[in-house]
Amino acid sequence: MGTQHRLTLPAVGGRQSLREQVAQALRSALIAGEMRPGTVYSAPVLAAQFGVSPTPVREAMLDLAKEGLVEAVRNKGFRVTDLSERDLDEIAEIRALIEVPIVARLADPARAEEFAALRPVAERIVAAAETGDLVAYVDADLGFHLGLLALAGNRHLVEVVRDLRSRARLYGLASLVERGALAHSAVEHLTLLDLLAAGDRAGVEHLMTRHIRHVRGIWADRPEDD
Repeated sequence: MGTQHRLTLPAVGGRQSLREQVAQALRSALIAGEMRPGTVYSAPVLAAQFGVSPTPVREAMLDLAKEGLVEAVRNKGFRVTDLSERDLDEIAEIRALIEVPIVARLADPARAEEFAALRPVAERIVAAAETGDLVAYVDADLGFHLGLLALAGNRHLVEVVRDLRSRARLYGLASLVERGALAHSAVEHLTLLDLLAAGDRAGVEHLMTRHIRHVRGIWADRPEDD
């Protein structure tokens, strides 16, 4: 059984309920590989790191348990669920089937203003990559891609992709930061917006396909070459 270590967690506060904020922060930490399978995480310990009471943390962890992201360990806390190589392959396949054609279909110069509205989010991805803030990177990346998909006007599709992304495990992010490669990958989000605004559907398909293949490698902690 792994030993719980101190996580890099953001401060919470603002309009969202503490439960929602903590759940999102934990989700991002889980996806970023900060929280590892086999490690039991105690609600009081996490609460101390957030600077909140244990109650919203327990509630948030129960929400993640309903999503299948963690499992309760009696009288101890919660353990992150593991994913097999087949699970990761299947998630990547579904994402490619959904995201590549949907995003490519959005390519249209007439929608340039909508794409421009997402540029600040893409710039936050780049900034997080440059500073090595993995949780902020995952959070901004999720917001960017869901915001892009929302332009298709299908909220159910957005929720499906949100669920798929929440099941990802980007264990290779830290190694990309060490090699200085994460910032390069982050800039692709800005390139994607340029391709969409130019109406370059083929370019969008190529970039999205490469991006998802690359992310699948990061899930396995084995980033693939483009």
